[in-house]
Amino acid sequence: MAINSSTLGASIKSRLESKGFKMIEFNGAMAEAIAEAVVEHFQQNAQVIVSGGSSAGTYQVK
Repeated sequence: MAINSSTLGASIKSRLESKGFKMIEFNGAMAEAIAEAVVEHFQQNAQVIVSGGSSAGTYQVK
């Protein structure tokens, strides 16, 4: 499954609203910025380790 900042941003907004935050106060920009930072972090640092077979090795997640 690919990680998507738009989908993650919508999920963050939804969760914040469910906890009583009002999106009109900051127009969702904070949630979008958090989502973009999370996606960027995963794309730069996530790795998959394949321990056996002809594809054995460590691969970066994109």
